[in-house]
Amino acid sequence: METKSINIVLLGPPGAGKGTQAEILKDAFKLLHLSTGDMFREEVKAGSEIGKKLAEYMNKGELVPDKIVTDLVIGRMGKPDAKSGVILDGYPRTGAQAESLDKALKDSGKRLDVVLYVNTTDEVVVKRLSGRRICKACGKIFHVVNMPSKKENVCDICGGELYQREDDKPATIKNRLEVYVKSTKDLIKYYRDKGFLYEFDGGMQKEDLFKAVKALFNKLGLLNK
Repeated sequence: METKSINIVLLGPPGAGKGTQAEILKDAFKLLHLSTGDMFREEVKAGSEIGKKLAEYMNKGELVPDKIVTDLVIGRMGKPDAKSGVILDGYPRTGAQAESLDKALKDSGKRLDVVLYVNTTDEVVVKRLSGRRICKACGKIFHVVNMPSKKENVCDICGGELYQREDDKPATIKNRLEVYVKSTKDLIKYYRDKGFLYEFDGGMQKEDLFKAVKALFNKLGLLNK
């Protein structure tokens, strides 16, 4: 599918389907999926100047300053494999970071095209995440409803025992959702006030959600006819 360059910020609480949609968008529009965690690890491994700075903060367990993260994102967006556009996942996390990113993008002659907010009800999130089971031996992920193992609590791949992570238990999930709402409140308001933010129901089937996003891109003139 031919498109213009599309730069996206992708937002959504845990379990809303953001990760699945990122993979679909990446493949459909040949976008580069940028996760700050992955970028940090790449730079540290490469031993670059910015990687050395990152390592200092990471080794101390400290948060990496916004400017360093923003410079890293902008630099990565300038590389050849990002020419079709990027999906920014995990950054910005606050309104202040979003403002800093906007300024840096403008200074480098780039811009964000759209902010996609994949949201859904707490009930859907709890149902999705609490049904997840993981193999202790090989790490294969199953779901008691959507992708059950052939034999209960036994991995189809290696025969290992399946277990439920602590952060996939209902009480923990609800707490994670509360933390997400509080921490992203300013960020969502920032993009909504700028008219960049478009909200989608993460409770939809992944194919229907993609069709809705594609229709938005068409409406915004981001797809070549």
